[in-house]
Amino acid sequence: MEGDHWPHRSCDGAGRNLARLRDRASQFFESLSVAELARERHRHLWISDWLRVADDYRTLAESARETRSSPIAGEAWLCSLTALEVVRSLSCPGDAESADLADEVSTSLRGLETEAGLAIERVKIDCFDQGALAGFFLPAFRRESAAPAVICVGDEDATLGSMMSRLLPASLCGAMSLLLIDAGNSTVHRSFKPEHRLQFWLDYLEARPDVDARRIAIYGEGAGACHASRLALSDRRIAAAVCDGGLAMPVMRQAALRWMTGFEQAVPDAASREALLPQRRVPCPLLMVVGSRSMMWEQDALELQADYRQIGADCTVVVPNNVPHPLGEVENFIAVDDFIFEWLDSKLGTARQLDPVTRL
Repeated sequence: MEGDHWPHRSCDGAGRNLARLRDRASQFFESLSVAELARERHRHLWISDWLRVADDYRTLAESARETRSSPIAGEAWLCSLTALEVVRSLSCPGDAESADLADEVSTSLRGLETEAGLAIERVKIDCFDQGALAGFFLPAFRRESAAPAVICVGDEDATLGSMMSRLLPASLCGAMSLLLIDAGNSTVHRSFKPEHRLQFWLDYLEARPDVDARRIAIYGEGAGACHASRLALSDRRIAAAVCDGGLAMPVMRQAALRWMTGFEQAVPDAASREALLPQRRVPCPLLMVVGSRSMMWEQDALELQADYRQIGADCTVVVPNNVPHPLGEVENFIAVDDFIFEWLDSKLGTARQLDPVTRL
């Protein structure tokens, strides 16, 4: 990207500039190599370049505010968020360039709401004597009398702002509403099971006149993928689930057993593979995202998918193309998010059906 002249001096307000930027960011991730990523100089140059892109779009959004052009401002803020998420993906703990990243994301989100007219509803619901739950509801951009909705559950260690800033640009031009769960602000007693807390949110969506109660999906990341599975298993109101398929608990039990016995099974036999399969099956269509988003291995996901397909169930697996480096790995979040929303649209809307296994 160094030395590249980016076409981000203007926005057309119709989503095309955001689409171009997301495509360029996806190509950037696809071109990364392990050798380049391991070089600190390269990584910091990339971070600086993407911070400059985010700055340019923020300046454009502020200029559009002065001319009262909300569509242009909105698209510019979304482009700024996308660039900042690239920075987050490239950053490592202690990087000076990314120290103010959370503040910059907050500025862009505030700009979207106050200057671009994006409707972000702050929702708080009381759970009887169990406490209160907090979240954010974002109505579908393409309004229907009753649109499908997706409950988004983040990892417990991730901030709601980071999930919102990544998912908004991927979903805002679609026909789905999003309900993002702010687990950090929940006052509900910890003894209350996560799937029970999620059922309160399901009740909330079901009661909204702008939500189609027959088309409510659940999407979980990290630990949230496990919670999403539990809700999909226990509540038939869920029409589609992006989750771990119930794999987390059997895998964790198997890992704990290996740790306690000190026995490492190099090649699992048929009996041990069978033990890793969940005893219950998610009844709705499900998508399993291999890697950090669900903390599952590709082989485990494929074996569970084969088990689902034997009984004619709808199960899809997507395998992100992650680039490893000494401090972790970098994911092409653009490609993954786009695929997830395309899959959700195929189950909740009228989009084309996707292949059962996709490698990005």
